[in-house]
Amino acid sequence: MKWPILRAFPSFSPRYLRPFIRLCAQQSAFSVGKKLHALIVTTGLSTTQNSFLLNTLLHLYASCGDIPSARKLFDEIPHSSKDIADWTALMSSFSRQNKPHDALRSFAEMLENGVDIDDVVMVCLFTACAWLRDVGMGSQGHGCVVKMGFEGRVKVCNAVMDMYGKCGMMGEMKRVFSEMKEKNVVSWTVVLDGVLKWEDVRSGRLMFDEMPERNEVAWTIMIVGYVGSGFSKESFMLLSEMLFHWGFKLNYITLCSLLSACAQSGDVVMGRWVHVYGLKMMGMEMDIKVGTAMVDTYAKCGRIDTAVKVFEYMTRRNVVAWNAMLSGLAMHGRGSVVMDMFPRMIEEVKPDDLTFVAVLSACSHSALIDQGSYYFDRLQSVYGITPKIDHYACMVDLLGRAGQLEEAETLINQMPIPPNEVVLGSLLGSCNSHGKLQLAERVLQKLIEMNPCNTEYHILLSNMYALAGKRDKANALRKVLKTKGIRKVPGMSSIHVDGHVHQFSAGDKSHPKTQEIYVMLGDMIQRLRSAGYVPNPASQVFSVSDGIEDNATDLEEKEQALFSHSEKLAVCFGLVSTKPGTTLYVFKNLRICQDCHAALKIVSNIYNREIVVRDRNRFHCFKQGSCSCCDFW
Repeated sequence: MKWPILRAFPSFSPRYLRPFIRLCAQQSAFSVGKKLHALIVTTGLSTTQNSFLLNTLLHLYASCGDIPSARKLFDEIPHSSKDIADWTALMSSFSRQNKPHDALRSFAEMLENGVDIDDVVMVCLFTACAWLRDVGMGSQGHGCVVKMGFEGRVKVCNAVMDMYGKCGMMGEMKRVFSEMKEKNVVSWTVVLDGVLKWEDVRSGRLMFDEMPERNEVAWTIMIVGYVGSGFSKESFMLLSEMLFHWGFKLNYITLCSLLSACAQSGDVVMGRWVHVYGLKMMGMEMDIKVGTAMVDTYAKCGRIDTAVKVFEYMTRRNVVAWNAMLSGLAMHGRGSVVMDMFPRMIEEVKPDDLTFVAVLSACSHSALIDQGSYYFDRLQSVYGITPKIDHYACMVDLLGRAGQLEEAETLINQMPIPPNEVVLGSLLGSCNSHGKLQLAERVLQKLIEMNPCNTEYHILLSNMYALAGKRDKANALRKVLKTKGIRKVPGMSSIHVDGHVHQFSAGDKSHPKTQEIYVMLGDMIQRLRSAGYVPNPASQVFSVSDGIEDNATDLEEKEQALFSHSEKLAVCFGLVSTKPGTTLYVFKNLRICQDCHAALKIVSNIYNREIVVRDRNRFHCFKQGSCSCCDFW
């Protein structure tokens, strides 16, 4: 029986096959294109000289994202038969598939082979530089653009500006923009994105209002900027104008962008609106990317039960959706739920390396040592996944939290790949929790070699020295930071109330409601003491601000500093600004300290409030005098 496709090409002429292959590439008809490829190979047409069939197939595989096959075909094409379009197809494929290093290597090969560079190649080059934040290579490329006379081409200038914007070079970006004789909506949108990222939302709004033309992307970027900066009311007003005045609609890309901003900022109000809009627009057959983004948003905004409901209602779930759900449960310390859900997952989809990062993280946050070891030991043998650095980091964290520091150090020494900052930083944190000073000293030396400017590690070890009575060593470590001009990252806590985000630092007195906040703080401390709360000076070994000098702060001053930690101020603001019984959601940029953790457990009981805190590592749900982490964090 003849293969049906053979009837369509009785003469097997390259002249007839090439248009069909190009059509497959244009319409992403990859399966049909591969059948044509098989036909070409089995009939021997691939060896026909000057047929250019391999070139056409290269474009097919490159446009459909099959990079290994595209590269193989590219290498099979004789050098004399390659033209700039072939090189560009390969390099563009690398850029689209987020393989910037390969794109740069391809560019270098073009230069070595004397290939004439065109504007499309330069756009690919700047895309790769933007992804890598490689302003050095990008600046050299900009020089080439000027020499080759491409500075008058809008697409090239847009790519140059995007590269500078991604690298934070706002002056260079604006200079290119001002020198452009012709600008399109993309040009304005690129600058808008840079201004919002590196300047502020007010400057971004001025830029937005100056735009002669705005598309859906520009509107989305401005709204996302408002959401990310905590301006919920302004974001809703602009969203309303976009939809009802200008008649734009939100597609799945826009919805995912908004949900991502909500997840980062903790703005669940906007997240819920997007959820409702998505349901009205798509119904229950919601796009899988939007559904996954909703799961992620609700989880990161502290509404893990809602995230589970959204996940269960999804009609289609891929491995990305499952990973988002498992990661969210892990952040909330629901390790046992993850263990129950994982068998369901493997019945639906094949787990990947990110799946096991979520599973091991869940075990770490829930003290499931045996289960974590079980899955880690079977990564390669059962699931066919080679353990990566993130898997080792989770296991080191799991063992360290459980006090098995010798086992954690042994695991690091046996790793087939060098440990990174995350792995060693996790071990250092465990040393702090379990008072392993000598091991901490060894770990810090390795961390300093990796990142000498990270103050957190120095502060952690100096606090360990102070608690061990080694004040001289503690002071010496702090003075090293001061000499190098390195400052400690300040702890910041934020809370959403009435459509605005309110941010606090330790000892903050800049808020309009400062007087009410500190009156509530005084009442809170008095009631805490009556309930048996004893301040933990270990959480305030060194005093405030820079924390570089040790001024022999007495116990009373340390306690006063503890009372005004940023998370306590945020909770006090929430207590005076919301109705009784309202759940408070606080977001902190650093790890919550032991004193605040102990205090908030009691506060939740005294004021009959559920208090959810998202710190840098996980969620803590304080309710009726206890925490969801069970004091294991």
